[in-house]
Amino acid sequence: MDGRRRGDNFRGPYELTEETPVYVISVAAQLSGLHPQTLRQYDRLGLVSPDRTAGRGRRYSARDIELLRQVQQLSQDEGINLAGIKRIIELENQVAALQSRLAEMEAALDGAAAAMRQREAAVHASYRRDLVPYQEVQQTSALVVWRPKRQQSSD
Repeated sequence: MDGRRRGDNFRGPYELTEETPVYVISVAAQLSGLHPQTLRQYDRLGLVSPDRTAGRGRRYSARDIELLRQVQQLSQDEGINLAGIKRIIELENQVAALQSRLAEMEAALDGAAAAMRQREAAVHASYRRDLVPYQEVQQTSALVVWRPKRQQSSD
């Protein structure tokens, strides 16, 4: 629900990213300035979806903490209810996914255009140089009347 893909938490065996789930609920509550019970409620509502350990304990990432702060700011400062906040988060995730897809499509389009230019250059390079290039005849407004010669009769 929060827009990240599971399984992409580690770059290497010891490298931590902003999506690495490392914080237990008590530390996440302290870092976000919220009560642990509020974090549980946000999890139940689907506002923030922390990873789970084998024992079903919640593990929050730095990105989760930032999202919790954003939820708190929207709720307290902007007066938006939790349903509205959930919709805002969903729309932001959708926009991010669409921007990512757009970037992929633009890269594919650039690649296709480059391939087309290469094929076009190859076709132009394959032209026979001993042929005379065709030049279009320019049209004029002059009128030419042709009359056949009369044959003189031999009578």
